[in-house]
Amino acid sequence: MSVFEYNNEDYWRAIILYGLNQATYKIALGQSLIRFSEQGKTTIRMNELAEDFFTMYLKRLINGKPQLATPNRQTAMERIINLYNNGLLNRTQAIERVEREAFNDVIDRFHIVDKSNIPIKFYEKTKQGIIISDNVFEIFSKNENVELVNELNSRWDLLESAFEIKRNNSQLVNDLRNFYLINGYERTDITKNRSVLNGYQNNVCFYCGEIMNEHDVHVDHVIPRQFINNDEIYNLVLSHSFCNLHKSDNLPGIHYLEKLIERNEYLIKSNHPISSKIKIQLGKSQLDRRKNILKIYTDAETALYPWGGIKGYNPATDPFYRTFIRNFIIN
Repeated sequence: MSVFEYNNEDYWRAIILYGLNQATYKIALGQSLIRFSEQGKTTIRMNELAEDFFTMYLKRLINGKPQLATPNRQTAMERIINLYNNGLLNRTQAIERVEREAFNDVIDRFHIVDKSNIPIKFYEKTKQGIIISDNVFEIFSKNENVELVNELNSRWDLLESAFEIKRNNSQLVNDLRNFYLINGYERTDITKNRSVLNGYQNNVCFYCGEIMNEHDVHVDHVIPRQFINNDEIYNLVLSHSFCNLHKSDNLPGIHYLEKLIERNEYLIKSNHPISSKIKIQLGKSQLDRRKNILKIYTDAETALYPWGGIKGYNPATDPFYRTFIRNFIIN
């Protein structure tokens, strides 16, 4: 099956589910595209899009949840809505600021997945605004695609919840980061561990379970390095570049830690020379090793955004993710 056998719905889902989301703008733009297409509108001026964004976020921000992954920062939309709610901007002024400040990245990056543009477009950018393509009308003129609309809403809810967890723990996060920073060290060459790690994984990606191409293998930190601040092999696995980049500096579900624990015990029982190093790092007994790595993972949970935006998300059991890897990325 080649990439050209993907349909419009598949590409839409890839953008919404697997495009990187450090803020909620991409989800909001998806909502706007659906809304305008349902009205039968094709050509959307930037001030129309700005008004739609303003109305959408004005209602959305009543819940007080953050729209950005970075603690102690706000998106342009949050700042504008706050100014409006405090009487410092009227509606017209607020919409004008949305038009100037809110679309710097999302319009240009909506179609990007895995750092590449998908091969179809859901709109074209013009100097005056955007022109919605037939691809959007084809998808959302079908009654059965209520599921895709609900998926978009759920994705927004999940992002907000994940951002809120990270923000509420900001003071604890700073303390924990300092602890791991003090006990960490500068980056080393982790690619030298590839052959050792592949002895266990046998050319299968740690995250999605699909076969890896020998030219597309990344050595990844399960608990992200930006938190743990070391390159110890007990925390290293092999993955597709897409899985690694999509996971980014986020924390995978606890089931991946269980898988990592099992992998480490395999390396120890196989009497590989690195087994003594894993024992030094995590403990002499199996119970101690489990306890220590769980402590690190629990600390990281307070600081890191969960991969996929939902606790327990598992690409290995998500059929669409695996199909996406197998057909769109590998081919």
